[in-house]
Amino acid sequence: MIVGDGKQQYEWQENWAKTPDTAATQENGRTHGVAEAKDGSVYVFHQSTPAVLVYDRDGNLTRSFSSDFPQAHGLTLVTEADGVEYLWLTDEGTGRVAKLTLDGETVQTIVRPDLPLYETARYSPTWVAVNPKNGDIWVTDGYGSGVIHRYRADGAYVSSIDGTEDGAAGRFQCPHAVFFDTRGGKTPELYVADRGNHRVQVYDGDGGFKRVFGEDVFVHPCAFATFGDTLYVPELFGRLAVLDGDDRLIGYVGEDTEIVGDGSWPSGRVPAYPNLPTEQVRPGKFIAPHGVGTGTDGSIYVVEWYYPGGRITRLTPVQ
Repeated sequence: MIVGDGKQQYEWQENWAKTPDTAATQENGRTHGVAEAKDGSVYVFHQSTPAVLVYDRDGNLTRSFSSDFPQAHGLTLVTEADGVEYLWLTDEGTGRVAKLTLDGETVQTIVRPDLPLYETARYSPTWVAVNPKNGDIWVTDGYGSGVIHRYRADGAYVSSIDGTEDGAAGRFQCPHAVFFDTRGGKTPELYVADRGNHRVQVYDGDGGFKRVFGEDVFVHPCAFATFGDTLYVPELFGRLAVLDGDDRLIGYVGEDTEIVGDGSWPSGRVPAYPNLPTEQVRPGKFIAPHGVGTGTDGSIYVVEWYYPGGRITRLTPVQ
């Protein structure tokens, strides 16, 4: 099945990979994060045990690891200066934020900062971004305080942003994910998926506000991935947004207009959303895209907030 149009056409590979058919996965198993490593292995983070699933290029499960993330959320793959790759993982329920080797060894953890706001606010981290220029670690408390925290590479807390900085567009509402954009060789910019406000706020590496975009493009932006100059943003309400190097909309892929609707929560018009019965899951249409990753060949991996067992789709570019 071919989806998309113009220069953005893809072969839709439904169930390119499947999560294990276990009792734990059937109890939940929502797929929340995905990334491809340099060797072509694809890492998927899902809400089951083990939480990290590793697939080969053909979608075969090769191994799995980690029982430390029962409410797995964001997955970020980073390559450090020495060429070694690591995973940064977050758990929205336990508050665990950790850096792991690709073999599953924990090498660093980040703890919640001791700030007055947590006397009343809960802490529920959702994603991590690492500044490739200086190694600073940014953790978004997307489901808790709605604040994003900055740490040095050694884990020392530095500062926080919340969308009320000088010139910023306004208080974050569910800053779901963060991402450092370096397209075109530019100085890294921090992209914030300000999901509840249907937009992306952009900051410099020191937390200074730069610009905002997407209020006329997004209904529920969740995460980010790039390939070349193209930016991919999964939207929880049924589509993948594709933008050019200037963050202008190229189009949507896999859009289910009924789910997207007017941008409000879809359950009123799509009963049982997002946990639709199997017979209502349609190839070529997304339900609840949550995470996205890209491969060296331009393939796009989309994982969905879907119960039970998640949903993993691969989109292969049509040449």
